Amino acid sequence: MNGLNKKKKLNDKNILLSHGDGGLKTRELIDALIIKYFGNKILNKLEDSAIISELNSKIAYTTDSFVVKPLFFPGGDIGKLSICGTINDLASAGAAPIALSMGLILEEGFEIKHLEKILESASNVLKETNTFIVTGDIKVVEKNCIDKIFINTSGIGSISKNINISSENIKPGDKILINGSIAEHGLAVLSSRPEFNFKTNIVSDCAPLCSLVKDMLDISDKIHALRDATRGGIASILHEMANVSKKRIDIYEELLPIKKEVKSLCGFLGLDPLYIANEGKIIVFADPYDSDKILRTMKKNKYGIDSRIIGEVSENFEKSAVIYHTKIGTTILVDSFYSEQLPRIC
Repeated sequence: MNGLNKKKKLNDKNILLSHGDGGLKTRELIDALIIKYFGNKILNKLEDSAIISELNSKIAYTTDSFVVKPLFFPGGDIGKLSICGTINDLASAGAAPIALSMGLILEEGFEIKHLEKILESASNVLKETNTFIVTGDIKVVEKNCIDKIFINTSGIGSISKNINISSENIKPGDKILINGSIAEHGLAVLSSRPEFNFKTNIVSDCAPLCSLVKDMLDISDKIHALRDATRGGIASILHEMANVSKKRIDIYEELLPIKKEVKSLCGFLGLDPLYIANEGKIIVFADPYDSDKILRTMKKNKYGIDSRIIGEVSENFEKSAVIYHTKIGTTILVDSFYSEQLPRIC
């Protein structure tokens, strides 16, 4: 453990500017919290760069920053979100996560008990996915310069040489699958804000999807594209995928899983669930001959129990588009929103 004391406790109740100056207080914070929740043989060296030798495959690399408000919401918090978000970006490339970095930007005065709760939540996801934080950074800024805590996580993952996941690979006839109901994360975060004047039972779907993706890739080599439907919801993600692949995508209201409470709240607030963020939903484009097999496999995973086929890629198309088929038989052209309906949701 390189002389580090995992049981050491902080005497401070709030973050001080000195916790970010690289001196004694920084080391106390690292020893008492960072090593406590994220300690491993690579991170514990506390060197400027993590040396990872167990890499003999194609590599996926991603980075993301998290500024969610509030920090704690039904179903998760910024710590869980920061790990799930980066792991899911790797999974969307068909990669198995190997190692992550974490950068913490903390506001002077932020309560350390809240920081510890956030780090513990992140640690729980790392343990579930057998993934490690191997390097990181801490900065502290003056009070009122940021909103309590911002987190950046980057990650690398390994991709088997036979896997080629990309929106460019989408083909006419592909079936489109999703692993459950949509729009819950954005509404769960919204419901936690003080200006929200009524209660809801909606819980964020925030979850790591690497095991689900592995299960799918283990039984099929005909998965062409994957995307996790975060900011902008499934509408924006499908629109991006249609543009990249230059295909027409058709999805159907009667097949799309949306919980009744989500529909009711969206109707009351004037929001469209197609454009609301998710943090535990992945969209799958797969060859139609393998789609039923993939669906059965998804349903066996705890993060895919409510999986459905929600559409297909049109055989006949003149230009890229996303077409939404309503229950009453009308069609709507789905486009990207000019701006996010709900800011600060991830």
